[in-house]
Amino acid sequence: MDKEEIDIVSAIECKKAIKETKPDIVINAAAYTNVDGCETAREECFAVNAEAVKNIAESCRDKDVRIIHFSTDYVFNGKAKQPYKEDDKCNPINIYGQSKLAGEKYLQSLSRNYLLIRTSWLYGAKGKNFVQSILEKAKAKSFIDDTMAKTNTKADQPSTLSVVDDQVGSPTYTKDLAAAVDLLIEKDAQGIFNVTNRGTCSWYQFAVRILKESGFDKIEVIPIKSGQLKRPAKRPAYSVLDMHKFLETTGKAMQPWQLALQDYLKNAKK
Repeated sequence: MDKEEIDIVSAIECKKAIKETKPDIVINAAAYTNVDGCETAREECFAVNAEAVKNIAESCRDKDVRIIHFSTDYVFNGKAKQPYKEDDKCNPINIYGQSKLAGEKYLQSLSRNYLLIRTSWLYGAKGKNFVQSILEKAKAKSFIDDTMAKTNTKADQPSTLSVVDDQVGSPTYTKDLAAAVDLLIEKDAQGIFNVTNRGTCSWYQFAVRILKESGFDKIEVIPIKSGQLKRPAKRPAYSVLDMHKFLETTGKAMQPWQLALQDYLKNAKK
């Protein structure tokens, strides 16, 4: 179901949907993910990321339906020196993270049968994401460069992109995330699980790899500090998630983020 079919902020609609469809499992992938927007739209942010989770959890509990819910690395403050484990203390530093943590707490207190998946830096075929944004900017700059070359016009400065280099995490391809969820369902996994592609990088390193794999090597990527962007919401400096629990439960390791990116770009061309 999408938002046109059900308003998950409405407890009445949630209960009605569960009663009529009689599902075995409910997968909640709905979220208010505009991190900066959450700072000024707190009420809407908490309605979708917390109150809606409460409604779904209560509705599923009444019918003994299993819930799979997605959360975020942003529930942590980013001050750790090693990957965060599922039971590490949460201390979000922005409204988005606070709303997602509130949703987690509702789920854990209200549901008897849940799978809570924390993931990070998502990108995939649908929706806005970092990979898509970098490629769109690269194509625009490449178009301008080509046009200037054809008209023998010399650019004042080479094409560049500025990307933060002081935030470290793990990019995650949604196709790999979906496959991981299938594995956890097969294992009848319960509780909290971290799920990301393997390996870490900064946003700057991620951008450099995206451009290299896409043939935009001539565009220079300039590393900058987070503070230079002056965004409304703070971001955790280090939000890498520990994947040992997933590996021990499924017997499978997620593929490295570099290979996942190659898969995504290959599929995007089809």
